[in-house]
Amino acid sequence: MDVFLMTMFVFVVLLAVGMPIAISIGMCTAFALMLADIPISFIAQIAFTSLDSFTYLAIPMFIMAGFVMEKGGLSKRIVNFAASLVGRTAGGLGIVTVVACMFFAAISGSSPATVAAIGSMMVPSMIEKGYNRHFAGALTASAGSLGILIPPSIPMIIYAVTAEISIGDMFLAGFIPGGMIGFGLILAVYIIAKRRGYKGQDEDFSLSKVKETFLEAKWALLTPVIILGGIYSGIFTATEAACITVIYTLIVSFFIHKEMTFKDLIPTVSRAALTTGCVIIILGFATAFARYLTISMIPQMIGEAILQFTDSPTLILLIFVALIMFTGLFIETAAQILIYTPLFLPILVELGVSPFHFGIILIVGTELALITPPVGVNLFVAKGITGSSMVQLTRAVIPFLISMLLVQIALVFMPGVITFLPDLFK
Repeated sequence: MDVFLMTMFVFVVLLAVGMPIAISIGMCTAFALMLADIPISFIAQIAFTSLDSFTYLAIPMFIMAGFVMEKGGLSKRIVNFAASLVGRTAGGLGIVTVVACMFFAAISGSSPATVAAIGSMMVPSMIEKGYNRHFAGALTASAGSLGILIPPSIPMIIYAVTAEISIGDMFLAGFIPGGMIGFGLILAVYIIAKRRGYKGQDEDFSLSKVKETFLEAKWALLTPVIILGGIYSGIFTATEAACITVIYTLIVSFFIHKEMTFKDLIPTVSRAALTTGCVIIILGFATAFARYLTISMIPQMIGEAILQFTDSPTLILLIFVALIMFTGLFIETAAQILIYTPLFLPILVELGVSPFHFGIILIVGTELALITPPVGVNLFVAKGITGSSMVQLTRAVIPFLISMLLVQIALVFMPGVITFLPDLFK
C-alpha cells in the first residue's frame, strides 16, 4: 500500500508539471515496478497482449465512422431533422444542438467527434442568431459528451472488456441514463434561454417539414438501427458492427449523398488514425498500471479500508462520484476506466451492486471529466470552434455541469433505471 501511495504522489506531481497523461501513467507504472522489483519489460508485455484484442478493434472503426459522417453530410441532415422537431422552442437552436448530439452519439461512439461534427454547424448558427459565443461552445461541449453514454460507446466497450461483462448489455444500460442527461441539458438550455431572451426559429411547426427532413436524414438515422439491431439480434458482434458502420457510412457518403470524394478519404483516415493513436497509447499504459494494481492486491487493500469505514453501497458510490469528479480534472477517460474498475468493482459487486450500475456511474463521471479543465477534451474542441478562451468556456459550462452531476447522483439512488433494459432482454 505504501508503494501505491508513493506512486500516486508521483503521478500527481507529473500531472502538476504538465506531463501528458499517457506519459505520466507510463512513468508511474515504471516507478512502481522498480519499487516492487518487477522487470520494466512488464509494461510492454501487458500493453501488447491486452491491446491484441478483437474487441478493441471497434475503437478505431467507430472513430473512423464519426469522421466519415461529418465529411459525408450525414451529421448535417441529422441537425436539420432535429431542427424541424424542436427548433421553434425558446432556445430552439440550443435544444436542436442537444438533440442532434444525441442522434449523432448513437452512431459515432466518440465525444470529441460528436462535438466537432455538430458544433461546426450549430455554433456559427447560434452565434448568428444572437446566442452568446461562450454559451454556444459550452453547450456543444456538454451535449457532445453524450457520445460516450448513448450506445454505441467506446468507453463502454473498454469498461465491458475490463469488467468482463457483455458489451451489448452494457450498451442497453446506457440508453435511459443517456436520455435523462439529454433531458437535463435541454431543461438547462430552456431556463437560460428564457432568462436571456434566446428565441426559437421563426417557422411554425410543420409535419410536412418534419417528413421532408426525416426523408433526407433517413440514411443517417438508419445507422444506429443497423448497429444496435445487428448486435442485439446476434447477427454480428460490437466489433463487426463498427466495421459495418464504416462501410455503410462510406457508401452513403460516396454514392447516395455524394458529398465525399475519394480525395477526401486519405485525410479522413489520417484524422481517425491520429485520434485512435492517442487513445491506444493511453490504453496500453493504463492497462499495464491496472494489471500492476491487481497483482499487488491493491484493490483488496482498498476494499478492506473502505469496508472498515462503511458497508453501504450507496454511500460508497457517492464517495466514488466525488472522487471521480476530482480526478476527472486530471485523468483521461480510458485511464479512469482501467484504473477504477479493478479498484471498486469487486467491492461493490460483493455488496450486491450490479456491474452495469457501477459502470454507468463511472461512464457518467468520465463524461463530466470531458467538460472540466485542464484535461476536458471537449472544451478544447469547442475552443477551436468558438475562439473563446478556456476560462470563458469553463464559466459557461457550469450550469450544464451541475445538470449532469444531479442526474449522476440521482442514478446512484435509482439502480433499476440502469438495469431495467439489460434485465428485460435477458
